[in-house]
Amino acid sequence: MRSLLLHWVLDAVALWVAAYLLPGLDFNGSIVRLLLVAAVFGLVNSTLRPLLTVLTCPLIVVTLGLFTLVINAVMLLVTGWVSARWDLGFTVSGFWAAFWGGLVVGMVSLALSVIVPKPER
Repeated sequence: MRSLLLHWVLDAVALWVAAYLLPGLDFNGSIVRLLLVAAVFGLVNSTLRPLLTVLTCPLIVVTLGLFTLVINAVMLLVTGWVSARWDLGFTVSGFWAAFWGGLVVGMVSLALSVIVPKPER
């Protein structure tokens, strides 16, 4: 449970960094709303990503895995769409903003997971 909460907070930080750095991603709101956006992001990733990965498996193989960057962009676009509908303050302006945002979120998440110690069991 503690690991899930830590991952949730790390995703929130990664989304905030991406929104801060990239012009096509915007976040205007409180920390609570940012945590809600991270929860939406986690739910979208846990439900939609496996389906898209299976459906696009041939493209992933042919592109040697680079198509997963497109899947990351779609995950961020869906998160932005849901967040805009629920008025959470997070918007994504288009595919390329989502593409670069997916890269930034992935890199920041990786860096934070390396820096932050894992909770003991």
